Amino acid sequence: MKRFWNSAATTPQPGGFGVSLDGKPVRLPGGAPLVVDRAPLAEAIAEEWSAAGGGARGGEMSMNDMPLTRLVGTAQERIAPDPAVMIDGLARYAESDLLCYRAEDPQLAALQAAEWQPLLDWAALRHDAPLRVTAGIMPVRQEASAVAALRAAVAARNPVELAALGVLVPALGSLVLGLAVVEGRLDAADAHRLAILDETFQEEFWGLDQEAAERRARIAGEIAVVGRLLALAKPS
Repeated sequence: MKRFWNSAATTPQPGGFGVSLDGKPVRLPGGAPLVVDRAPLAEAIAEEWSAAGGGARGGEMSMNDMPLTRLVGTAQERIAPDPAVMIDGLARYAESDLLCYRAEDPQLAALQAAEWQPLLDWAALRHDAPLRVTAGIMPVRQEASAVAALRAAVAARNPVELAALGVLVPALGSLVLGLAVVEGRLDAADAHRLAILDETFQEEFWGLDQEAAERRARIAGEIAVVGRLLALAKPS
């Protein structure tokens, strides 16, 4: 699509801050104006719209140029009216969290234990959700109480945080890592590093897989956007 506006700016809106294009509010597909409750986040969204299409009216652009806008729009229009669907989907990851599945190779298993176990310990203490660990790929059944506790932790997040988890958890393969990022226990880049521990370990022996490296770079970019969203949405 072509850029149809000259300037973008933040504007006060009932309940927070919006973004206007040549004085007209940015609206979501359903028609409601986009509104966030933190001025820094609104300013960052306005910057996305200012830069879109090369910064000039008539320039070619797509919504891929505005990742913060897409995430906030998802939070406001799709998650906030009925968060239960997102909560239920995310909570299922507690049943097969990446951090619970250790390698059979002793060297890699030791590295996983050193890097991953502190996060499982954190989940047990922070959320009363001790998760069982296994070796290999055979499923390990988690206690219903632990899964329920992690679901409650997800349900306590606001719509923007749920939108963030909606990107983080599938990308990382771990609800524990996703919650650790949203709650400030880990930064987004470190969570990604932990999620790809197996891949980077194997590459030390077998060399770089270019396709896998490109996929990791793409996911790292998506995770970085989420990290920025959380920082901008954080209460001052």
